[in-house]
Amino acid sequence: MTKRQAEESLESLRARDSPVSKKARVDDLPQGSTDINGFSSPLNRTLFSDGHRREDDERNGSNSLPVVDQENEELEQAVSPMESHEHQEEQSAYSAPSRQNAPLDGYTDLYLDTIDRSVLDFDFEKLCSVTLSNINVYACLVCGKYYQGRGPKSHAYFHALEVGHHVYVNMQSKRVYVLPEGYEVKSKSLEDIKFVVDPQLSKDEVSKLDREPKDALDLGGKKYRPGFVGMNNIKENDYFNVVIQALAHIPPLRNFYMLENLSDKSELVQRFSVLVRKIWNTRAFKTHVSPHELLQQISRLSGKRFDLLRQSDPVNFLSWFLNNMHLALGGSKSKPGTSIIHNIFQGKLKVESQQITAKADAGDRLRFEEAAEVLVDSMRYLMLTLDLPAAPLFQDELDKNIIPQIPLTSILSKYDGLKSQEHLNTRKRYRLLHPLPPYLLFHIKRFSKNKFVSERNPTIVTFPVRSLDMSPYVEPNPSLHPPGEPIWYDLVANVTHEAVRTRDDSVEGEAERKVWRVQVKDRARDEWLEIQDLFVERVATETLFTKESYLMVWERRKTIKAKNPSSR
Repeated sequence: MTKRQAEESLESLRARDSPVSKKARVDDLPQGSTDINGFSSPLNRTLFSDGHRREDDERNGSNSLPVVDQENEELEQAVSPMESHEHQEEQSAYSAPSRQNAPLDGYTDLYLDTIDRSVLDFDFEKLCSVTLSNINVYACLVCGKYYQGRGPKSHAYFHALEVGHHVYVNMQSKRVYVLPEGYEVKSKSLEDIKFVVDPQLSKDEVSKLDREPKDALDLGGKKYRPGFVGMNNIKENDYFNVVIQALAHIPPLRNFYMLENLSDKSELVQRFSVLVRKIWNTRAFKTHVSPHELLQQISRLSGKRFDLLRQSDPVNFLSWFLNNMHLALGGSKSKPGTSIIHNIFQGKLKVESQQITAKADAGDRLRFEEAAEVLVDSMRYLMLTLDLPAAPLFQDELDKNIIPQIPLTSILSKYDGLKSQEHLNTRKRYRLLHPLPPYLLFHIKRFSKNKFVSERNPTIVTFPVRSLDMSPYVEPNPSLHPPGEPIWYDLVANVTHEAVRTRDDSVEGEAERKVWRVQVKDRARDEWLEIQDLFVERVATETLFTKESYLMVWERRKTIKAKNPSSR
């Protein structure tokens, strides 16, 4: 293809001067009209087209001065859209929500109608749903989610702008704020929410819990009994639920955690206190509670020995919990009676031990000899272990499995000071010492392990619900208790075990799932209720012992001292 020849040579065009002053054109250019990153702006494209038009005018002999005026006018028109855009940006910056210290007059209840109480659940751990931080956490009262902070750069602030949820409560101070404005809302209509976040009962209300029967209603109008509510089994934490339910029905322990100011104590103490108060909440939004917050703290402290993913033994958990709670309350490892845990459960035990040695006589026969010296020692306890006799291995004449029964007093004879037990090469006898603690914990040992299998003893333990006499198992001490007088204990809580087969063709002990329940007494109505996770139902007093009891809580009956007759 042949190239088109230019009308004039490049040398002649370069030598020709422009009819318009270069200085005038540069002075008239506004800022920002230069090329940026190699791309020409609209102003540059205008100048480029004007240059070609001026060259055509020069060829036609036109005057160049009107061209300059027209160029300046077009430059002003090109600049005006940019100036108007900058002006719009300044206006949009000032239109952002402004922070307020108080609501405007007539708008004190703004956004309160958007609160949805049915989605509020304050039982879970207070962590921001975005950062997982537990510092300065707020709960959205519209959707129930947790967010950190309420400042202009916080996640709660962005949530308010993006979703349109405006009401938040601080989980620590229980103060309610409206975002993004940032002012505090002071309305009596929010008192029920603040109460559910951290239930606080007065001393007079706590004193009436065991004397006056009271029913309450949740948000849906469902009736429930404060103190006798279900506890959520998140996955495998039913072992935890039964222990917490039993401890929450021990009056001195319950009253301590409901009335004392424990804000300066450890997180374990505070979370257990909140859970106990939620169990006895008289204005709850729902008829059950979730132990998630306390479980997370226990999982961290125990190195995940006790968590919600794996089922554990209730007795092992109770032992760990009481010892750690004692230390968290400032108790001493060596001095007794330094916390309410020891004041309620700790007792003293006398242990007599005698060594047994094996020797061979002249006939090479093995002979056991008892040491002449009997060592006497004392030790403190929080829980007493009761051993069951071995279960029968064979069926009866009707080819039915025998379920043996044994009275509670028979297995308590371990502590009468007469019956001896052998442990390896030592023979031991046990005897309880005065004074007995206000509450006794009995662990009925049902499970044993060997190298091959874990075995369960299904023996049923029969017991009276009231008036268990513990005096036969206590060494007499006239200075502390009159000899011959009974020491009465009444049942407070009974944790039971049930083995459920996961396969119909499995034999006993194989592929069994453990189910834990707790039986607690409603003192105000003189009734017994059985709680299994979320299920609460009444049970007859006469049938309490028909389950496999595993952990029992007994309360010492207070004796009224007779006054001396007045002398006439």
